[in-house]
Amino acid sequence: MHFTSEPRLDDGVLERPFALGEIPGLLWTPASSSASAPAPLVLLGHPPLGLPRMYPRLAARARHAAAEGFASATIELPGSGERPRWAAADQARADLRRAMEAGEPVGDEIIDALILPLVEKSVPEWRAALDALLALPEIGGPVVYSGGVISIGVRLAVVEPRIVAASLFAGSFIPRAILEEARQVTIPLHVLLQWDDEGNDRQAALDLFDAFGSKEKTLHANMGGHTGVPQFAGEDAARFFARHLK
Repeated sequence: MHFTSEPRLDDGVLERPFALGEIPGLLWTPASSSASAPAPLVLLGHPPLGLPRMYPRLAARARHAAAEGFASATIELPGSGERPRWAAADQARADLRRAMEAGEPVGDEIIDALILPLVEKSVPEWRAALDALLALPEIGGPVVYSGGVISIGVRLAVVEPRIVAASLFAGSFIPRAILEEARQVTIPLHVLLQWDDEGNDRQAALDLFDAFGSKEKTLHANMGGHTGVPQFAGEDAARFFARHLK
């Protein structure tokens, strides 16, 4: 992991862009974190729209986490941002747009082509980033995962024992294979669902929540579309993380 700069923001949060091989990422640490008082870590998931476009929202989430004493980190997803283009992913997105613009059902074949390769490529990268982050003296456990493509969160919750809780946003398509994997998830979960999400299959989201094997799982459903998440929903997620990180 190579840090490219270390600007300190006006609230004292240290923001460090990094490169992990060819993978760009960002790490935010609160002023209170040190080798003698390492901070718990929040992994910030996001959709494959590119870190530059997602930066304002990611930085806001990270600064809220830092106010609670938590470090936050994210990495660029395969085929997004400044990473090399991924022809198969571009084709899957084009097929999805074509189906939605035509008012046609989004079939399993399109969903699998769009989501499953992204999960297969990105989850090992998240785990490698976690290895590097936890090797830093100012970063400690426990670790939680927040937001992003829900299928990535499900896979990480299954395979990564260092993640002790997750807050997931039911706002992306869900392959049937991920629905089956969800039965293996046992960590505490906080799931956010926008009831009128125009790009999400509500019943599929409800089926996924039902499939989770976790004894502690909470569904927060709010009226409104994909971008209409109320502010208090984020505050609820922050309280969930505080319970599991402090």
